[in-house]
Amino acid sequence: MADTSARRINPDEEPARAPEAPEIDWDLIELFFFAYRDFTSDPDHMLDELGFGRAHHRVMHFINRRPGLTVAELLDVLQITKQSLARVLKQLIDTGHVMQVQGPRDRRQRELHLTTKGRALALALAAPQSRRIGRALADLKPEDRSTVEHFLKEMVNREFRQQVDNLGQHEPESAEEKR
Repeated sequence: MADTSARRINPDEEPARAPEAPEIDWDLIELFFFAYRDFTSDPDHMLDELGFGRAHHRVMHFINRRPGLTVAELLDVLQITKQSLARVLKQLIDTGHVMQVQGPRDRRQRELHLTTKGRALALALAAPQSRRIGRALADLKPEDRSTVEHFLKEMVNREFRQQVDNLGQHEPESAEEKR
């Protein structure tokens, strides 16, 4: 039997508002949705042509930013299950975009690296995103970039902020790089 106690919805009513939570910033939430949609749209089209998705993009992005990242480290960064990563990683390895190398310190560890083909794709995916960011920052004063970076970092859960700082840095791969 249908629930007749439910109030009939009038299509002309205002959007849902939470009187008990007036601090909800609907405008910024909506802007964030639109910005994310457009930020991911160009890479999404390229990935779709290869039969890949956003998970492949994220994996390639972080391996590119930190060559030699281990599977365990990547799981920690992405906050996904081992099963989800295994499927995506297998596809990227099978298609020649990613390779696994035995860890120099622990032979059981597998370090992840992009192949030449993987590096080319990672750069192709990042280019339109970088252009979009550049256009958005172009109208701002140069010192405003730090405000944008601070805002985005504050959007990251506090317990993961150090992870963000660490990803931009990678250990030198050889003695010559240390100089």
